[in-house]
Amino acid sequence: MRLLAILWLSTALSSAPVYALNEKILQAPPAAWVPSPELSSVPNDADGLAFVRSQSVLAHLDRHGQSQHLSYRIKILHPNALQLGNLALAWNPANGPLTIHAVNIHRDGKVVDVLKKQSFQILRREQMLEAAQLDGTLTATLHISDLRVGDELEFSSTTRIKDPTMGNYDNGLLLFTNTPLKGNFQIGLSWADGYKPNVQLTPDLESIADKRDNSIMVRLENPAPQYPPKDAPLSYAWGRIIEFSDFPTWNSISQYFSPIYANAAKLSKSSPIKAEAQRIAANHATDLDRANAALKLVQQDVRYIYEGLSGGNLTPASAEETWKRRFGDCKGKSALLLALLTEMGIQAEAVLVNNSNADDGLDQRLPNPLLFNHVLIRAQIEGSDYWLDGTLPPNNLASQSPAIPYRWFLPLSTDGSTLINIPWSPPETPLNIQLWELDARHGFEGLSTLRETKIVRGIDSLAQQAQLSGLSSDQLLDLLRQEIIGEFWQSVDSAKWHFNPAANASILTYEGKVNFKWDSGARGSLSTALTGGGSSPPSRRERPEAHFQSIPYYTAPVFSCYVTTIRLPRHTKAADWSHNDPYDQHIFGINYYRAFDIRDGAFRMVKGYRVDTPEIDAATAKKDNDRIEDFDNSKAFAFYDPGTSSAEEVPDPSSYVPTTYEIDWTRDNVPCLSSMKAGR
Repeated sequence: MRLLAILWLSTALSSAPVYALNEKILQAPPAAWVPSPELSSVPNDADGLAFVRSQSVLAHLDRHGQSQHLSYRIKILHPNALQLGNLALAWNPANGPLTIHAVNIHRDGKVVDVLKKQSFQILRREQMLEAAQLDGTLTATLHISDLRVGDELEFSSTTRIKDPTMGNYDNGLLLFTNTPLKGNFQIGLSWADGYKPNVQLTPDLESIADKRDNSIMVRLENPAPQYPPKDAPLSYAWGRIIEFSDFPTWNSISQYFSPIYANAAKLSKSSPIKAEAQRIAANHATDLDRANAALKLVQQDVRYIYEGLSGGNLTPASAEETWKRRFGDCKGKSALLLALLTEMGIQAEAVLVNNSNADDGLDQRLPNPLLFNHVLIRAQIEGSDYWLDGTLPPNNLASQSPAIPYRWFLPLSTDGSTLINIPWSPPETPLNIQLWELDARHGFEGLSTLRETKIVRGIDSLAQQAQLSGLSSDQLLDLLRQEIIGEFWQSVDSAKWHFNPAANASILTYEGKVNFKWDSGARGSLSTALTGGGSSPPSRRERPEAHFQSIPYYTAPVFSCYVTTIRLPRHTKAADWSHNDPYDQHIFGINYYRAFDIRDGAFRMVKGYRVDTPEIDAATAKKDNDRIEDFDNSKAFAFYDPGTSSAEEVPDPSSYVPTTYEIDWTRDNVPCLSSMKAGR
């Protein structure tokens, strides 16, 4: 039925007949809403890969939904541009057929119709199959024959966009690329009477847009490359864009999608999910334990497969269907988790987020559900909000902050909700800790035993889990041996990986023999530079463009910690050991910290690096630029000089730095900065 509607529409809008190139692709003239291209003359001195005589990216809204039109005519100036003749057009046939208007070569005043001798080949090529994502996209490919330098390639097509989940709502973005070729470009939005959406243009387009009763067009002739401000927050990279949406508010999106997820989470009286909920409730005493058991069930027993087939791009599969198949994407897993929690009397709601670190400035955008790409669950448990993500590896428990540092999220509720901001604060626990413990008690010569531990939290933890959780102990040991044995590591004798749910940390530990070298000095003195003990000086925060001077500077949030312990040779005295200067530096919103301690037969060092303020204003940046020359970027050194002191030095209790083995480094508030406790 949908195919017939599209065929009728294409025929009604054009006086020429519609031809079916095959069962999925049609050939017809452009619709009446597509303006004729305005061709720019090719300059005599045109250089580079190609010159764009015309390129149009257009969207049109009417009672059938949204149509997207692409056309271009490009003069090929360089052999590398002949790759333009390798056409690959992706579209979803559930929305309707792909309509081709023209594939022509213009040469010496003549027009060669490519489709008279060649035809498109259709591939069912799931681009993200390796990542377990299925969306039903088809790809039509055509390798144009006899395309030459000096030819002009003309192409024109239209596709339909109609997601059944969205009903009569249309949304989208039209944009110019940051680094276009030379030539004539236009983007535009048009609509039939009664279908005008909410529209927002970025300021750089607002002043040059051609606005009419039923359309908005923006044309650029030889547009200059547009580079986002250096070191600026991501929201400042949002430029040369037309946004459009039928949703007037974020609240309306929340209200629209809330019943969709509520219906997906509904259970029949005989649903086996009810029995699972009863089993979980009976075996766990508290709501938090029950929520974690339900979360683990969804994470572990339902494998992840993204399914965008048959309109499933935005519509979740039902909880019962997901449980029956034992696979689902974030939508299906969230519906299942919502059903389990609701059945156990735990208040919960689905939440829309952006997993691509692209939600900075989301509150400044037009309300558009397509700006989200992930859904998870927020539950009210024991008076606090907890985040539950069914797509994470098992043992990632419900937490009071999400695993990914979102800036904005949209809860789905019957009464609707606006966007909610998650205020940022520096993490209290390092996201990456590297513990480095060298046992040199036997002396300075020969091989030493090194024990290295990497504690990882946050996004990096998820990557490490995916890489290591499925390995046997023998496979893990063999992998490490292959990766690190060389001039320094002589052997890897043991290795262990585990995930600590209480600390929400992925922990990898390995131990072996290393060829550790000490640098010789005068009078039998020795020294060594400690791994991870130095910091590179920060770069200046400045921009050449005058109009970018007032924009804040951004540093991606990081908190890392290096902890080094050397078990000193038994024949040496603590008083014969020393180190270079510690520091506690604050510049550009970043805390650089380094501390040393020598006691109980161990040389100790800790170095921390934490971004305390991701965004700093231009005045602070200018002031800190003048402080860079005072920044201590020295490496951390351990010095041994025998006989320099006749008495045993008594360590200062206030400078206590723990060794790698004295405290649990997965605990909260480990002493990686001066503001953190260093107690045993």
